[in-house]
Amino acid sequence: MPILSFPVTRDTPVTLRQFLRHDAGVSAALLTRLKALPDGITVGGVPRRAVDPVQPGETVQLCWTEHCTVPPNPALSVPAAAGTEDYLVFDKPAGMPVHPSMRHHGDTLANCFAAQYPDCGFHAVNRLDRNTSGLCLIAKHIYAAARLSRQTEKRYYALLPRGLTGSGTVDAPIARETASVITRCVRADGQKAVTHYRVLAVYPACTLAELIPETGRTHQIRVHMAWLGYPLLGDALYGGDCSLLSAHALHCGFLRFPDPRTGAVTELHSPLRADMERLCRPDSPSEG
Repeated sequence: MPILSFPVTRDTPVTLRQFLRHDAGVSAALLTRLKALPDGITVGGVPRRAVDPVQPGETVQLCWTEHCTVPPNPALSVPAAAGTEDYLVFDKPAGMPVHPSMRHHGDTLANCFAAQYPDCGFHAVNRLDRNTSGLCLIAKHIYAAARLSRQTEKRYYALLPRGLTGSGTVDAPIARETASVITRCVRADGQKAVTHYRVLAVYPACTLAELIPETGRTHQIRVHMAWLGYPLLGDALYGGDCSLLSAHALHCGFLRFPDPRTGAVTELHSPLRADMERLCRPDSPSEG
């Protein structure tokens, strides 16, 4: 059960609605939900209406319940990189979906989370593809989700064919392929998508690149790199060389985000997974 407290630091009175929306960063959806609860919004332990004023020095408290709605699977184990009462960061392995789907009912990150935190919501802030590994930030309630989704910096690391050099930006709109519900493509009528890339190292088997998505379209990094002519190794869906890897070579290795309550900044790092790391060596096998 999330319980959040916000001291009123203004010098003059303000309506509770104005304080929550502009000072505390409460979304309109959460405010509507709280107003429907008998003790959703209290000041000094007493329920208060959104139109009522709050005074400097008072403390506003919000309280509501959330539950993870997917079936728990206690047999699943995924290492956690960090966590508080507001969020949890998993270091997700390749091959595990984040959310349940038609083909994956009980083997997802959500099922693992539900077994550990049944009384928390499951809100994936950075949604990783099934075969993308690395840091996956989960907010435990909708207030944290809204705060984190706007302020989380993500850096991904990919293995590409040799040939790409330097750094640059791909600004190319992404749309769904007409005949597919899964595959995406660069197309003029797509949604705006921007990815920044930087080559970090070149090995006999591959090029290691850092990628920072400015937008968050489905398969964005995979589509943009394939469009450039450098599809990720192991990415069969977008034409990548699968002779050295069985899963596409994409890893979320860095997250930076502020604490939803205090604003204190957390930075987390995750090393490349083993099948990617073995190709980042001077003696690695050459490209297939």
